[in-house]
Amino acid sequence: MNRKTVVLPVLAGLLAPALAACGTEKGASAGGDPIVVGTTDHFAVSKSAPAPFDPAAAYDVAAWSVMRNTFQTLLRLPRTGTSPVRDAASRCGFTDAENEQYRCTLRKGLTFSNGHELDARDVAFSVERVKRINHKGGPAVLFGNLDRVETHGKREIVFHLKKPDATFPYKLTTPAAAIVDRRAYPAHSLTRGRELTGSGPYALDSLDAESAVLVRNPHYRGGLERHNSKIELRFFDSAGAMEKALRARRIDVMGRTISPGQVNRLGSAQDKGIELVEQPGQEIRYLAFDTKHGATGKKAVRQAIAQLVDRKKIVRDAYDRSTEPLYSLVPAGLTAHRNSFFNKYGEPGKKAAERTLRRAGIDKPVKLTLTYTTDHYGDATAKEFAALEKQLDDSGLFDARTKGVRWSEFRPAATGGKYRAWGYGWYPDFPDADNLIAPFFEKDNFLGSPYTNREIRDEIVPQTRRQTGRASTTGAFGRAQDIVAEDVPVLPLWQGKQYLAARDDITGVEWALNSSSVLQLWELGRGQGG
Repeated sequence: MNRKTVVLPVLAGLLAPALAACGTEKGASAGGDPIVVGTTDHFAVSKSAPAPFDPAAAYDVAAWSVMRNTFQTLLRLPRTGTSPVRDAASRCGFTDAENEQYRCTLRKGLTFSNGHELDARDVAFSVERVKRINHKGGPAVLFGNLDRVETHGKREIVFHLKKPDATFPYKLTTPAAAIVDRRAYPAHSLTRGRELTGSGPYALDSLDAESAVLVRNPHYRGGLERHNSKIELRFFDSAGAMEKALRARRIDVMGRTISPGQVNRLGSAQDKGIELVEQPGQEIRYLAFDTKHGATGKKAVRQAIAQLVDRKKIVRDAYDRSTEPLYSLVPAGLTAHRNSFFNKYGEPGKKAAERTLRRAGIDKPVKLTLTYTTDHYGDATAKEFAALEKQLDDSGLFDARTKGVRWSEFRPAATGGKYRAWGYGWYPDFPDADNLIAPFFEKDNFLGSPYTNREIRDEIVPQTRRQTGRASTTGAFGRAQDIVAEDVPVLPLWQGKQYLAARDDITGVEWALNSSSVLQLWELGRGQGG
């Protein structure tokens, strides 16, 4: 078999300090042709997304895969383990016992790709700008607890939090905390167009409808080691077209999104010269509901759906068992995971769902439209929603239909409250249960959901953020998962694995995805292959 299953080691101690060396360069592909990475992602400029890579608005794995490689953050996640390490910062840490003040010192000699000096004022400007713009469906929710940012000279930054938050260092690792040039980005509005100015390991050299080219940023000063000098991201309309390009050697690496059928084909011995790398992943897929309007505004309807949906059949029929059934918002592999939906509803059953609707006095069949995006999560999404429609209709309790919408229209409509039931994915911003709970249920949550639960928002989230020892949050987050299973504002469906396929002369493929499925392109190099 040409499938390599990789389990990366995890270091204990979520917030333990770690050292990071200055950025260095090495690898066989330090010069010459770019490494070409295929993807089904596209980056269009539109009214709702005037700049696809603006840190104040971008909040999806596709954009973050470009931003993670071109912008710099104070901290970053390490190659192995979960404890944030330093990148733009030379030193970071809480300065009080309550975890309410977080201080960082910048490295010396930081420079943006346009040659401008990077200093503490740029860091403060960047984070405050995300909060100020507060783009709907954007990442501002990550900084809802931030009170103010203070600078001391050119290198010292102090973040003052409204309440204790032991997860704040993680938030500084995300592209939401990307440092932008205060002289190049507007303070009160999104930038427009395709240009990008950062201080990360690469600079965006060009972007058009067919590809994006990233070149090594000579000004980068950080902790990452780059194994290549140039990357081309080539955009495809389908996974099938991307696979043909890999076999024809027109691309070196095949990334998002590899279909379930391709997992089996590319992992077989028939594909000489191609290696498939499989890793555990924290991607989750779920149905989101409008809990205020229409049929889904009734809890009994949402509970009946939870009692009918057969996740095992979806995983089998739509994903060829390349994913795993999920019974909680918190995926397996994180400490606080609890199978709350299975514990409450058990195996799928029509009788239980019918009883739920009857007790609530709801007439059958319940009319329902399930909306999904056709071009963002992969070719299998249509099969998934066809399976969901069939399961609901076969019960006789629902009259369901599906509607597919392109991502450029789908995302603003979903966060704008246009749908009653829709499919969404989530790639955790950082590996902690907080990021699977808080963004969904805090005020001004990223879903735009009207659902509110005071216990989660006002008790569980603040309580767990006081706890530096994250293992001690298991009970509280377990309670949050049980509340979600009772009220069903969202319905978890499955948890994904991560896949990359590459020609066998490409090195570093096993390191090229982090736990949130964001590409780490600096890891890719070119060695010897057949």
